[in-house]
Amino acid sequence: MDYVDLKGWKEELSEFKEKTEEFYRGEINKGAYKGFSGRFGTYAQRSGTAHMLRLRMPAGRVTKERLAFTADMIRKYHIDRIHFTTCQTVQLHDLSKDSVYEIMEAALDAGIITIGGGGDYPRNVMCSPLSGVEKEEYFDVLPWAERASDYLIGFINAEKMPRKLKVGFSNSEKNEPHATYRDLGFAAREDGKFDVYSAGGLGNNPLFGVKVAEAVEPQKILYYIKAMWLTFCAYGNYENRGRARTRYMQEALGGEEEYRKAYLEKLEEVFASGEDLGVQAEAEPVTKNGDGTSIEDVRVIAQKQDGLYTVAWHPIGGQPVPEQFCALSDALAGMEATELRLSPDETAYIINLTGAEAKKVLELTADSAKTQFEMSVSCIGGSICQVGLRDSQALLRACVDAVREAKIPGGALPQIHISGCPSSCGTHQTGRIGFRGASKPIDGKPQATFVLFINGNDRQGSEEMGRELGMILETKIPEFLVELGKTVAGFGMDYETWLDKNPKGLEQLAEEYIL
Repeated sequence: MDYVDLKGWKEELSEFKEKTEEFYRGEINKGAYKGFSGRFGTYAQRSGTAHMLRLRMPAGRVTKERLAFTADMIRKYHIDRIHFTTCQTVQLHDLSKDSVYEIMEAALDAGIITIGGGGDYPRNVMCSPLSGVEKEEYFDVLPWAERASDYLIGFINAEKMPRKLKVGFSNSEKNEPHATYRDLGFAAREDGKFDVYSAGGLGNNPLFGVKVAEAVEPQKILYYIKAMWLTFCAYGNYENRGRARTRYMQEALGGEEEYRKAYLEKLEEVFASGEDLGVQAEAEPVTKNGDGTSIEDVRVIAQKQDGLYTVAWHPIGGQPVPEQFCALSDALAGMEATELRLSPDETAYIINLTGAEAKKVLELTADSAKTQFEMSVSCIGGSICQVGLRDSQALLRACVDAVREAKIPGGALPQIHISGCPSSCGTHQTGRIGFRGASKPIDGKPQATFVLFINGNDRQGSEEMGRELGMILETKIPEFLVELGKTVAGFGMDYETWLDKNPKGLEQLAEEYIL
């Protein structure tokens, strides 16, 4: 971490502590405090009496050391709510003002950064979660994502940053970290190089990124990051905070071609400056051998390393039981070369397991989702988040309970994505079925609703933003999904096959629920 200013950041913690004390004394309102605290990776929760803290996990990589640190904090501070986020970080919730400060400082000592986890800063660099072990990958992009993360930390104190700067690396067309519609994305190619996409993003007025370069040598990625910053410095919107995101530059500059031209001009400036931004990275070889045993399970994935396996663990809503999280950390401490990888859909993958180890990890994570539908995605929700309109976690739990009670077979429903507000922290716009929190007056009274989105697709080459159909009462959504599941199951098909054969089927079924 060549760009990490640990000494300077530790000195700033005293200011954070002082401002936090003022907030709890009522001397600073929530809005003003949020603008300050985001720099440190923390926000006050909706109640105003507790905090969340975001632990950055570059490239979604939770090494055994990072896992053990997090488990130690959970035990020491009796943390009872954890969330795996869609940006591949770990959020700790319901923290007191003293514990959030102490954990933040201890995290720096452990090499875990919270600085820049919120606010107008580079966010956690994302990466395909199984990079390095996945059979179908083009190449291992994780080392390059980590180098990018190290470099971007140096922009924490840069001027004229966008409201968020999200960077992602994908290792195949599966495009799990959404590299083709991040602020800056590096999409792997079969030839070992990257195609580069810029100025994309979800949320209000979502846009796919503009392909600004093809066949880029991995060693040159930092030049492209620097050019992204310079482009925003020159053309970003600083007057309207709601439009202070890179995707709005596409419109401001007159379209994709004009944006591409502007970006490439800045890239040329970077190369011409003489600054050496070349970077080297090397994948860590997996030298571990299998134990001669094989294992098959719906949650087990055979790695490209013979005899080794990955176990998928998806706690409902991305919220693991703290005791199980800690028990898993204890178990992995004694397993060679294992680590946890976080996914943008809130799944955690435990990699480099022998057959016997995979069996033990399956037992330790028995609370995992069992079907694609149960692996649905939800932001933390309006009961916790200051800006959330609806409690997305409560809705997901109600839907899972209803589908289980109705005994809908696995495969009859897809993974759904739920966001409590338009910010799309639940990535509702790229789910096959997505919901976004809203409100609608009925008989003069506001009613809790969600906007339904359908047919989103995040696969590279087939990207599509979900189409908005209309609002559904929150209380009716579990019933809607049960009816959909029963309909699909009645045809003896899985959801994708049914939708392919009945392209209007979902819309027709939704009609009676749309307000």
